[in-house]
Amino acid sequence: MDLEEKVKKITETLDSIYPNPQIPLDHQDPFTFLVAVVLSAQTTDKKVNQVTPALFARAPTPELMAAMDVKEIEGLIRQIGLAPTKARNLKALSQMLVDRFNGQVPQTFEELESLPGVGHKTASVLMVQAFHKPAMPVDTHIHRLATRWGLTSGKNVKQTEADIKRLFPQEQWHRLHLQLITFGREYCPALRHDPSTCPICSFAAVERADV
Repeated sequence: MDLEEKVKKITETLDSIYPNPQIPLDHQDPFTFLVAVVLSAQTTDKKVNQVTPALFARAPTPELMAAMDVKEIEGLIRQIGLAPTKARNLKALSQMLVDRFNGQVPQTFEELESLPGVGHKTASVLMVQAFHKPAMPVDTHIHRLATRWGLTSGKNVKQTEADIKRLFPQEQWHRLHLQLITFGREYCPALRHDPSTCPICSFAAVERADV
């Protein structure tokens, strides 16, 4: 199977399993989505969704979050990994949104990545999912799938992002990002995975000892 045919079959398989993929993080608007994405680093979406209702009830806007004491924020998210650092980042990014962006989440990569705790992947998630602008967020899980399926020879997520963007049409990135995240969790885990029973690995997997 050549690469073009493989990409086509991967797309068809993902579309058949997830015709309408949903954002797994609960949110109401770009600000609460930004907060949820920042909190999701190195923890599960399920855990984030457990703590954000109380946090958003207390501070649903940048103005209210910026006015909170860091320790109060930390107390509300204490079940989340790296809670002290994330609490400081949430207060600082909220203050920056108030001071520099009139309380609005900016819609450019440069401005998003200027916010405390917001790297390229988080900015990409906001761009494509909140603002429907061309972006293809690649985390370690999507990097694993792309490598496992021979879609990239990259040694890092930056190269994998470039390869996925080259192989899949831009209008598909919004859906593809969500499909890959969900597929990796439900069908294609990192450990104890049987490629022969996987809907995609069964035809797309390459022989790689490290994937």
